[in-house]
Amino acid sequence: MNSDETITWGELFKNTSVDLGNEQEARWLCEHASGLDASEFNSGLSELVSDRCGVALREMVRRRLSGEPLQYVMQCWSFRHLDVFVDPRVLIPRPETELVVQIALDSVRNTAQKIDRKMRIVDLGTGSGVIGLALASELPLASAEVWLTDISNDALDVARANLAGLGLVDGDVRLVQGDWFSALPNQLKNSFDLVISNPPYIAVYDASVESVVRDYEPHLALYAGNDGMDAHRQIISQAGEWLVARGLLVLEIGHEQGLEIRNLLEENGFNSIEIRQDYSQRDRIALARKT
Repeated sequence: MNSDETITWGELFKNTSVDLGNEQEARWLCEHASGLDASEFNSGLSELVSDRCGVALREMVRRRLSGEPLQYVMQCWSFRHLDVFVDPRVLIPRPETELVVQIALDSVRNTAQKIDRKMRIVDLGTGSGVIGLALASELPLASAEVWLTDISNDALDVARANLAGLGLVDGDVRLVQGDWFSALPNQLKNSFDLVISNPPYIAVYDASVESVVRDYEPHLALYAGNDGMDAHRQIISQAGEWLVARGLLVLEIGHEQGLEIRNLLEENGFNSIEIRQDYSQRDRIALARKT
């Protein structure tokens, strides 16, 4: 790249596109380095780049060219209507998980209208917090109490930062550390209207995992035993103790796990079981209700 303060953002954008071989990624990084949104960046293409912004952009390009995921390089990403902070302590939010949230929202909105109390929700293994925070922000104001749990204090620090950044610190969102349901106070058993989770579901010896995922994303949030089912077994076996009657369990699952998950849910007394598909028409979301 040329020296800073003698080059415009338009020129730097063009150079960055060549360096990365990807115009869209170059735009995102340039917008991020400049601190401008898309429309502001378009209007500022003729402006000179400050030295500080140029240094920041070069470092981001270096990291991206080394193979680091774009989301970790930028330390932010969009999830539904939220812009959230992400780093290597948590999984990168994905479109499939946005669909999990939408299906949960569609299923519980009627519940919120029928009960004369706040709906109680728990997002197990919350990571960056995107599932629980999206639910808290999209449900009617003050209609839900949302609990976010994770065994990793590092992950909870990221979720806590996202909670603060979204302005939802009003007592209706609570973060607690622990392994799945063990994070929750015992007095909350049989009180949750919705249990939702995107737990790890990759087998530890799965050679099909992309290197960029294997090398950068947290293994604790990716792998779940020899068959990728350990986390689902634990959640499904315990969920009935925490849900209200007819309470809803929503889980993201591996695309080859639909039949096994259905059998697990039936064995644990759930009914109204559905296995929904993702945008690629592969099994991805399991829904079931407590009897």
